[in-house]
Amino acid sequence: MKESIFKTYGGIFEKGLLEEITNTAKIIAFKEGDALINIGQYIKSMPLLIDGVIKIMREDFDAGELLLYFLEKGDTCSMTLSCCIGEKKSEIKAIAETDGLVAMLPIQKMEEWLSRYHSWRSFVFQSYNNRFQELLNTIDSIAFMKMDERLYSYLLEKSKLSNSKTIEKTHQEIANELNSSRVVISRLLKVLEKEGKILLSRNSIQLLN
Repeated sequence: MKESIFKTYGGIFEKGLLEEITNTAKIIAFKEGDALINIGQYIKSMPLLIDGVIKIMREDFDAGELLLYFLEKGDTCSMTLSCCIGEKKSEIKAIAETDGLVAMLPIQKMEEWLSRYHSWRSFVFQSYNNRFQELLNTIDSIAFMKMDERLYSYLLEKSKLSNSKTIEKTHQEIANELNSSRVVISRLLKVLEKEGKILLSRNSIQLLN
């Protein structure tokens, strides 16, 4: 496991910090679909994603779910950082999009390293900036993009994350992540297929462009 941390974060953190991370982190393997963080849960450790993809979702019991952003290898979650520092309950949930590995760091170490390691401070601040920009992109897409544009943008992002032209998702799963209905998503996917942008199969979608 130590080698995987050095491989993922070796170009980001200095050796001393990497050694401390490997000595204090709890390495957790997860499977696709696993719930890693739930709404209302107290966050007592900070995640460093070693491998895999995690989706961060916002949930409302009346309005359903909304995909906020994805975390990839080498990322952390700014909302989790805020909950750790403020000792607040989580307002998001994190679901494994793929199999992967995550290093969970104690809150005490997270705060201690801010004053001791420049690379850690830079990483934390850059993570806040990256997640904030992704949240702005999500807000912009809801406010200014039509649902068909949001859907196609979503498919492109999924293809990029998986490095594959085939997206293995049901229409209902896509509807949940875009806070829409299965009927609307199915109709729009048919439109995209007629436009020659995708090819629909059972529980999968192939991008053609």
